[in-house]
Amino acid sequence: MTTYEIIAKKKQGGELSQEEIQQVVDGYVTGDIPDYQMSALLMAICLRSMSDRETADLTMSMAHSGEMMKPDTGGFNVDKHSTGGVGDKTTLIAAPIAASCGVYVPKMSGRGLGHTGGTIDKLESIPGFRTELSYERFTDILRKNGLAVAGQSGSLVPADKKIYALRNATATVDSIPLICSSIMSKKIATGADGIVLDVKVGDGAFMKTAEDAEKLAELMVRAGRLAGRKCSALLTDMSKPLGHSVGNSLEVIEAIEALKGNAPKDLWEVSLALASEMISIAGLGTAEECRVMAEKAVASGKALERLSKMIELQGGDPGVIDDYGLFASPKKKKEIFADRDGFITGISCEKTGLISLSLGAGRSKKEDDVDSSAGIVFDRTVGDEVCKGDRLAVLYTSSECDLEGIAADFAGVFRFGDKTECPEEKNIIKIIKGY
Repeated sequence: MTTYEIIAKKKQGGELSQEEIQQVVDGYVTGDIPDYQMSALLMAICLRSMSDRETADLTMSMAHSGEMMKPDTGGFNVDKHSTGGVGDKTTLIAAPIAASCGVYVPKMSGRGLGHTGGTIDKLESIPGFRTELSYERFTDILRKNGLAVAGQSGSLVPADKKIYALRNATATVDSIPLICSSIMSKKIATGADGIVLDVKVGDGAFMKTAEDAEKLAELMVRAGRLAGRKCSALLTDMSKPLGHSVGNSLEVIEAIEALKGNAPKDLWEVSLALASEMISIAGLGTAEECRVMAEKAVASGKALERLSKMIELQGGDPGVIDDYGLFASPKKKKEIFADRDGFITGISCEKTGLISLSLGAGRSKKEDDVDSSAGIVFDRTVGDEVCKGDRLAVLYTSSECDLEGIAADFAGVFRFGDKTECPEEKNIIKIIKGY
């Protein structure tokens, strides 16, 4: 069957065979299928969806499109992945905690996608930090420190690397089968023994409803089990930005502060739950025992030591742990003040992400550079009472952008009302275990 016929079949709602899916994946990786045809197929999938069988076939075809890793650490390897959110820096907190408790964490991360941030962009805001590592160097760092975070190499799941960038540019990000195959192909290819998934739910997530998030979570957990991996998923709230900071260097600083014991409540609860699950899936204790281990790792400073050591081993300046002045300084800032009295009853997560993008903290198309100094720091959050004139947030940027216009748009991020309209905070919605 030709590529044209495969696109037409899916456009009409047909179910693609394993051979047809393999043909498309192989052809796109080799360059025989151009971007415009793959874009058409992605849009057809986005509109028509895929069956569980198609999704599993796509996941495995993508996983086997390049090298298959199996880090030789002598221990239990656990990978953690988030479906993407605003202010989501949990990898920089949960992974060092788990590593300090005896778990090996081989982490393959991506760059920013749409209005959400990427762990690689965050880490590259650290002076000198290298995310492009050979497999030998990646494994060596993992053995020495229990934790290594690298960008996706060209030899590992090249199909996903190409499709991931294309989805961002063609408005085909919010497809459950495409999200599942993208995430799980990388997790399977990196050879982790256990996989912990953070599936975001709400305004700032790709999954807007708990129903869709649970569907994606269960699909990914099933894919992991079929591949012989221990797998679990946490549904976590993304109806407002996570923590106080949004933007690359700003989020690294907040993650460092969290490992020093100074995390906002929502960020701490989600990070602790993820770290505890990573320790638990490695078989190191009961759920309660693993939670206690995670808390002690932060209190003792051992988790922070793991992050500092990873920065050093990957060429970065570990001095950033204590001197935030080593990060690039923003050239401009704009303070945002309340124009009324009342309670903050909501903060639009998606609008926050889009404004962060306008400030330069993300990319509109795959070729864009990011401004590592750009972003937003919130002074107030949902449930807080404010008076007219109180500072709500500060916008930062070094980019050539209309800061005054962006600030005017930012006023629409906040919703105000009375105390009774403030939602009850529920950061962990559900845990789905597949082991």
